[in-house]
Amino acid sequence: MHSLNKKIVMGDDGYVLEDVPHLFDYIPNLPTYPNSLQDNPSYSVVNQYFVDEDDTVPQNIVVRKNTPRGIHFHRAGPCQKVYFKPEDVNACIVTCGGLCPGLNTVIKEIVCSLYHMYGVSRVVEIDGGYRGFYSKNTIPLTPKVVNDIHKRSGTILGTSRGGHVTKKIVDSIQHQGINQVYIIEGDGTQRGAAVIYEEIKRRGLNVAVVGIPKTIDNDIPVIDKSFGFDSAVEEAQHAINAAHVEATNFENGIGVVKLMGWDSGFIAMYASLASRDVDCCLIPKSHFYLEGRGGVFEYIQHRLKENGHMVIVIAEDA
Repeated sequence: MHSLNKKIVMGDDGYVLEDVPHLFDYIPNLPTYPNSLQDNPSYSVVNQYFVDEDDTVPQNIVVRKNTPRGIHFHRAGPCQKVYFKPEDVNACIVTCGGLCPGLNTVIKEIVCSLYHMYGVSRVVEIDGGYRGFYSKNTIPLTPKVVNDIHKRSGTILGTSRGGHVTKKIVDSIQHQGINQVYIIEGDGTQRGAAVIYEEIKRRGLNVAVVGIPKTIDNDIPVIDKSFGFDSAVEEAQHAINAAHVEATNFENGIGVVKLMGWDSGFIAMYASLASRDVDCCLIPKSHFYLEGRGGVFEYIQHRLKENGHMVIVIAEDA
């Protein structure tokens, strides 16, 4: 996935911090305010809830004692100091690109977190993807409005592909006084978010751009799972089960299931592990060859001779 332009910080012993841009990178003397979470009775009793600004997460968990410290990322979580007063926040949410299971749940959690955890009272929807920024009509989003949307499929905000005119989008953001932009998007839209940030930076606006990755492929570093991934694996089970039924009803039957994932094989791998019917799983990150001793063809011959049928799962880029 593409992220907002990286900020690289080099340190001792091979330490590399890959960070994302911040408001204070281009706004000098940016004031900070106490995080309103510390006054929230649901959270103030939790010890060490806030993340220290120096907390980082290593890219590679397993290292050797004589290897460099390697690439790190800032640890996510609430900080003791924030850059917006809750009463000054005017946030908007937009969904772009294709649909993904869990979209409405993410929208609901953003709205409810801003309202209930941080005391923000102004959140609006941008309707129909980036094109919605060109319309001055915005609809308020409140916890009451989003109360049951997690039970619905798709996105209540609507979505579209394309329609990205950076100047018009930032003009709209500036005209409406929006200072927090939450963009739920995939790879292409993340690039659009990066361009929006660059224009906001050029104008010196006190506006935070938050890109929330929308991918069922789970191809995001550091995080455990991207939303929609579990649903994709579950749906893949139906295709694998159907392939298995077909294969078992024919002599030397072979069921082949190709699963999406670009150059990532997580859906194929997890779906294969969850199924007891997959005999061979081919993924991009695990190199294989077809012909010759130890190749895939030899394994297919062996498996058919032994069992009379088989199921092969192939990741998209394999």
